[in-house]
Amino acid sequence: MAPADAPESTTPPSPPTASAPDQTPAEAPESGIPPAPATASESTTRPSTAPPSPTPPASADTSKPAAPPTPTTAPNLPAPPTAPVSAPAPLPAAADTSEPTTPATPSTEPTSPIPSASADASKPATPASPPTAPAPAPLPTPADAPQLATPPTSPPSADAPQLATPPTPPTSPTPTPPAITISPALNATDRDRLLHGTHHAPHSVLGAHPVPGGVAFRVFRPFALGVTVVAGQLRAELHDDGDGFFSGLVPLQGVPEYRLAVAYEGTVQEVEDAYRFLPALGDLDLHLIGEGRHEELWQALGARPMTHQGVAGTRFTVWAPDAQGVRLAGTFNFWDGTGAPLRSLGGTGVWEVFMPGIGEGELYKFEITRPDGSKTLRADPMARRTEVPPSTSSIIHASHYEWNDDAWLAQRAEVPAHEAAFSVYELHLASWRPGLTYRQLAEQLPAYVKDLGFTHVEMMPVAEHPYGGSWGYQVTGFYAPTARLGTPDDFKFLVDALHQAGIGVLMDWVPAHFPRDDWALAEFDGRPLYEHEDPLRAAHPDWGTLEFDFGRREVRNFLVANAVYWCEEFHIDGLRVDAVASMLYLDYSREPGQWTPNEHGGRENLDAVAFLQEMNATVYRRVPGVVTIAEESTAWDGVTRATHHIGPGGFGGLGFGLKWNMGWMHDSLDYMSHEPVHRKHHHGEMTFSMVYAYSENYVLPISHDEVVHGKRSLVSKMPGDWWQQRANLRAYLAFMWAHPGKQLLFMGQEFAQGAEWSETHGPDWWLLDPAYGAEADHRGVRDLVRDLNTVYRHTPALWQLDTDPAGFQWITGDASEDNVFAFLRYDTDGSPLLAVSNFSPVVRHGYRLGTPDDVPAWHETLNTDTALYGGGDITNPDPIKPEPQPWHGRPTSIRVTLPPLATVWLRPA
Repeated sequence: MAPADAPESTTPPSPPTASAPDQTPAEAPESGIPPAPATASESTTRPSTAPPSPTPPASADTSKPAAPPTPTTAPNLPAPPTAPVSAPAPLPAAADTSEPTTPATPSTEPTSPIPSASADASKPATPASPPTAPAPAPLPTPADAPQLATPPTSPPSADAPQLATPPTPPTSPTPTPPAITISPALNATDRDRLLHGTHHAPHSVLGAHPVPGGVAFRVFRPFALGVTVVAGQLRAELHDDGDGFFSGLVPLQGVPEYRLAVAYEGTVQEVEDAYRFLPALGDLDLHLIGEGRHEELWQALGARPMTHQGVAGTRFTVWAPDAQGVRLAGTFNFWDGTGAPLRSLGGTGVWEVFMPGIGEGELYKFEITRPDGSKTLRADPMARRTEVPPSTSSIIHASHYEWNDDAWLAQRAEVPAHEAAFSVYELHLASWRPGLTYRQLAEQLPAYVKDLGFTHVEMMPVAEHPYGGSWGYQVTGFYAPTARLGTPDDFKFLVDALHQAGIGVLMDWVPAHFPRDDWALAEFDGRPLYEHEDPLRAAHPDWGTLEFDFGRREVRNFLVANAVYWCEEFHIDGLRVDAVASMLYLDYSREPGQWTPNEHGGRENLDAVAFLQEMNATVYRRVPGVVTIAEESTAWDGVTRATHHIGPGGFGGLGFGLKWNMGWMHDSLDYMSHEPVHRKHHHGEMTFSMVYAYSENYVLPISHDEVVHGKRSLVSKMPGDWWQQRANLRAYLAFMWAHPGKQLLFMGQEFAQGAEWSETHGPDWWLLDPAYGAEADHRGVRDLVRDLNTVYRHTPALWQLDTDPAGFQWITGDASEDNVFAFLRYDTDGSPLLAVSNFSPVVRHGYRLGTPDDVPAWHETLNTDTALYGGGDITNPDPIKPEPQPWHGRPTSIRVTLPPLATVWLRPA
């Protein structure tokens, strides 16, 4: 218990004594008075018939005070004890000491120092009544109240009857014992800890606390000239103790609801006292945080506007278990956190303070005192809104957005992603149309994507990041959409617009690592916290960043809750998890001696495995209809297997819904980069993917990574002249759309942009300007992409059995001399689509292909050589009937014309 809660002494008052400098508030009584046990809760409205309790109530009355009067200057308080009190009615005057005194009879009427919350505000408040003193005489009025000291002995009045007493021998006079005074001022230890930002429990010493003789008020307001306590119509000026500390002892029976009139140069501000409030974070939240199981962590940590104990303000909470102290700095206190310390809540490492009167839009950071005593100013790891980079402050935010996508959310869970049509347009929001905000993008992006027929968009990381050149892959604000394009509600508006257009929204999510910025997560409270404590495991060798400590339950909770946050708060339909391979392997990009094996002697990061399993299981359980997608480039077993299914390696599945097929992408692009005359030597690069096509649920990605850093754009990877490059690209895209797996194409590639992508200027939209001479060439490729998506969405054979071997059959996969690939795709009803690709620059007339004998005729449903797409317009316009000549191991066959560098799709007529 704090020193101010010491029990009332029965010893006559004596002068105050100083506390020992090495005593802490929890260890030593103030002024030599032993501490009293705290009571859980007690109303401050008490009958005046009750004498002052030796154990005063511990909690403040939560009744609402009457409207306070205009602040006025109260008389200066002599140091140190009783504060001057002004009230509408004077207290009873002291008894005439010329007569024998009788102890005052307590009133039987209940009184309250301030009006009740339910009282009529139009009526004057009842004046505060001081408690009855235990001395023989009543308390004097506030106007002539003397300092507590040894009361003088008055001679009896001449008119008073004298009692006969036997004569007594003369004796030495007995000295009057000194008076004991409870000083409301803070002791030296608490002052020092508050001044240096190392106090774990500021609420235990600041605010209002019952003590013998009344209520001790202590306020820490640096730069204030004076502080007056206002409780209804009662006003008491506090004594200036120096260094911004003010204190006073007010003769009240309990702690009232009160406000502070704080005088600064030229003004007086009447405000709530932040240190009169109970914690605004519940025990269940703290328990779940301590266990690392708080799935709605964003509701518990960070800055949350709220009404607490009837007062509007913002609750600030932060996890910093190694900090000596935490203070709050922001625009509301001119970035000086000296007078705004947070309290530590139990052993969870969570610090909390409720700041009344502070609301949305204010900037803030946490000033953390490290274990070595140094200080660091940090952005809130849980901030839901940030300043526009390069500024780094967090912003108090509460969402007011009203969603209009109920119809989308109701149907998105009807079909699992791996059994549904799923073609993805990947984009970088900030550069898709440079300069557009979230709301401006909402006017253009949904219409463009819908016109091209994509089912989903995938946004490169949206979470806040300091360096634009990282494209969002070095995140500092995991819970805040980047402020470069608008507010969090603006981003919700964009997602809502896409949903209303029938387009799903995927988002790149980066839980593998974070940058070393000294205002963000790195050594957040002075020691490794979010990163692993082992420097070899903390440092990412490729990117100069820090890897998360997936074995620490609070860190794992931070990331799992973050995944849920984006799906629940922003209605994101799926998360593409970046850099999964770097998380799974302890030796990823590390040489021998730079890593330590796991407990079984292996190179698998068991902590990361457990984290990914927990993340996937939690997201799929809480948010039906979402999909998680792994960017994983190795042969790790069971990336898309259920977490409870144990594989041959002894691990359960990671639990992802889909996985990027990086092998297919590398192999197929390598094949396409060769001149057609050499492709026969690389034929297997186009067929090898079918060896493992059903080991996972795959996405075929042509992503941003393949069109930057000297890799050239997709059309520029193709050999030959401009006509051949476009023909190769068109043939490749149709081959990709027919191959088992879902499709992903990065922006700019849909219209054959020749230049690499740059985040500074985005796609070359001018290529589609009708005034540009080669506009038709680029428009033709875009028209092909639109038709690919249209046929794809209306042909279940191309997506319904992507993960089932029954949905695919080779017609010919070994025609390497011809550079020809032909295969069948089937839907669940057995209806086929025949895809044939000719990756040689010659026309193949009457090319024979074996076919099923149950299809009476075939018709051409798509041909990439059509003139509409910029091709030579070599087509098969008429239905093609099978001939009874066996071919490719089938009883019938057809003869088709294969255009050069083209892909043809045929369906039953």
